[in-house]
Amino acid sequence: MADLLLIVESAWASIRAHALRSLLTVLGIVIGVASVIAVVSIFQGMAASITDQFAGLGANNLTVRSETSFDDQLQGRRSRISLEDYQRLVDGLPGVGEVSPSFNVMGDHGGTVHAGRADTFTRVIASSPAYQHSRQVYPRLGRFITAADNDSRRRVCVIGEKLRSNLELPADPVGQYIRIGSEWCKVVGLMEERGEVFGFSQDDFVLMPFATGLALVQDASRVDLSIDIQVAETAEMEAVKDRIDALLRQSRLRGGSQGGDFRVETAEQLGDSLKSIIHLVSMVFAGIVGVSLLVGGIGIMNIMLVSVTERTREIGICKALGATRQAILLQFLSEAALLSAIGGVIGVVLGYAGGVLASLVIPGLPPATVPWWTVVLSVLFSAAVGVVFGTIPAAKAAGLDPIDALRYE
Repeated sequence: MADLLLIVESAWASIRAHALRSLLTVLGIVIGVASVIAVVSIFQGMAASITDQFAGLGANNLTVRSETSFDDQLQGRRSRISLEDYQRLVDGLPGVGEVSPSFNVMGDHGGTVHAGRADTFTRVIASSPAYQHSRQVYPRLGRFITAADNDSRRRVCVIGEKLRSNLELPADPVGQYIRIGSEWCKVVGLMEERGEVFGFSQDDFVLMPFATGLALVQDASRVDLSIDIQVAETAEMEAVKDRIDALLRQSRLRGGSQGGDFRVETAEQLGDSLKSIIHLVSMVFAGIVGVSLLVGGIGIMNIMLVSVTERTREIGICKALGATRQAILLQFLSEAALLSAIGGVIGVVLGYAGGVLASLVIPGLPPATVPWWTVVLSVLFSAAVGVVFGTIPAAKAAGLDPIDALRYE
């Protein structure tokens, strides 16, 4: 142990003696680790944000939505959850809990709404009073839409804070009127602000009664519903999922469909799907920027080879005084590993700083998060790069003949 500490101390002294050269040597490692940490911290922050977003939806919620295969999309076909599907679920799931249908009145991408001289592009959603419970969104001012609003198809709506700002409405917009398409709707509530996710505002929407939305579309049979179902007991989730699957497959097979063009998911599954995509993308990006670690390792090998040449006489003297081949090998390996580890530590600090800066500068980007295992793995991997690429120079130094080394000019 004492010999090992002495070797590390000697390696540190050599690095300090050539500080500028050492810094330039590890520059590739610093850039590589910093890039990896920055990318991972940003994507981990996104994953954490997704977890927080879906955690509030509850463990006993199910969402039924359509799913169109890639081949069908190429052929211009699109699956839908229809009003008939919704009615079949209502009739076939007695006593389960609240069933809340919703759909985009002006298409998946939204439409233009007006208020006075201002207009803006936004999402227009039609749903039931149960929407606020299934999606955990509640009014901050005024009220939410009611069953009476839906039954009488009242032209009323609730809006998000971002939409209120874009339409230049008063701080309390309750009682104001906005125009959706050719229809005027009275604002009866302003929803709680939820902020942005990945640069997209969660407060840029208008929500109206389900029946009112159906009255505004040209063909109610063409709407694509998303259905939220609140199950009374969590233990019944799988049984209810199987029942929903059977009901919809039976209904859709009768209509000529293959029966598998829909999905039934829990809030947790929705979050996990998004997180798995983010993790995959982050690993791909980390692998791409990790190529610079290879470049950094080659740089270390080159500099260490130069160092062996410069210190040939020193190696000869050490061997003449009794230094073993193993001691010389460890001397140069520890120097390469220490250089890389230092570069890794610097890279971690710079990478985390870069992730934090990105989350502050880019609007809507969640705060950067760096897992502890990423830090440990980065430093250890950096040291391993130094050992791997320092092996050839270390072996060359250890294999020098003492007499030839002493004669070297």
